[in-house]
Amino acid sequence: SFIGEESVAAGEGSILTDNPTWIIDPIDGTTNFVHRFPFVAVSVGFVVNKKMEFGIVYSCIEDKMYTAKKGKGAFCNGQKLQVSGQEDITKSLLVTELGSNRDPEAIKIILSNMERLLSIPIHG
Repeated sequence: SFIGEESVAAGEGSILTDNPTWIIDPIDGTTNFVHRFPFVAVSVGFVVNKKMEFGIVYSCIEDKMYTAKKGKGAFCNGQKLQVSGQEDITKSLLVTELGSNRDPEAIKIILSNMERLLSIPIHG
């Protein structure tokens, strides 16, 4: 099976089943792309039994290929990635994306979550 982000965004329905499924977003960061903001990628994931098996993200502008396989770790251009050892959130940098859903109820939830996050004394 195939699920394409652009077709879902256009209103086509899609249901994730247990079948092996490719999930593809050919322009991940469509809003960035439209506004010529240079953070755009091609994202591909492969799911079996509703569980992610592997994913590939190609950051076009940066020419970086991110890959990850369940139980095998994540890599950038073949170099292993690892999370930081920072355990104190007050010494961390918070990065978030608000999404494109402008439904009033969704906005309420998003802003409530943001309020909770921004009340933590983080670096930025």
